Amino acid sequence: MKRTSLSLAILGVVLTLGAPMAQAAPDWSKVPKRDVQVFHPAVTPIEWVMKKSDHSGRTGLNKGESCVGCHEEKGGLNFDMKRLAGKDLEPKGAPRTMNFPVSVQSAYDKDNAYIRLTFKAPSGAVDPADKENDVKVAVMFANDKVTQGAQIGCWATCHSDARSMPGADEKKTKYTKDGAYELMQWKSAKGAKVADGSVTDKRNMEGGTAGVKAEGSKVGETYTVTFTRKLSGTLAEGKATPFGVAIHSDHASGRFHHVSMGYTMGFGADGDIKSTKQ
Repeated sequence: MKRTSLSLAILGVVLTLGAPMAQAAPDWSKVPKRDVQVFHPAVTPIEWVMKKSDHSGRTGLNKGESCVGCHEEKGGLNFDMKRLAGKDLEPKGAPRTMNFPVSVQSAYDKDNAYIRLTFKAPSGAVDPADKENDVKVAVMFANDKVTQGAQIGCWATCHSDARSMPGADEKKTKYTKDGAYELMQWKSAKGAKVADGSVTDKRNMEGGTAGVKAEGSKVGETYTVTFTRKLSGTLAEGKATPFGVAIHSDHASGRFHHVSMGYTMGFGADGDIKSTKQ
């Protein structure tokens, strides 16, 4: 009996030492926060952004400047929100809240990246067509082949002929003309599947290889959504990766979301948001 117990104990030690160590969740109290403003973009696809008569900032983009460098001031945005909410750019009507802050935190270890978003989701959506989800939260990371990806964030996926744009094909999803984005999305509906997908010549909500997991909670009026994914693909230590955030609130769907401009997230590298190594 003693010999059997000793053998089992030794076997347990061997299995423990041979098994991969579980990665501990980050201590978020030690990870810096960076507030990012998300806003309703109205009908301003990449074609509008790159047309000088519509958007004078096209000149700066062609010189290598970024959207953030021009439009972010003291943690806020210098947009003309009345113009974005007006009938010329938003014929269907604008949401009650045009912009709101999202607190972004990022950490990583040798295997995974952890991204945490905290925000208060506004009510007053114009098109509350998603009856199942009060809130949806997405993050997209651009690879190195996306033209101007570090400057324009997710705008390379937003086109005038995609679904929910005026007069567009309702079956046509987001797409990019070159390169690709890795996409992850959390939905608030109970039991909803976490999206681990991509955007290439079309949007795919599954089939990704990042092993995305997500958890979301709501305390009072504040949502906290935490993504865990592999430190692989577009994300690597020593690299800053362009990314953007999109939030659908109050059952909004399609283009009636709030989005960030393009930022960079650095993993052992400088970025607009510098990920904390665990």
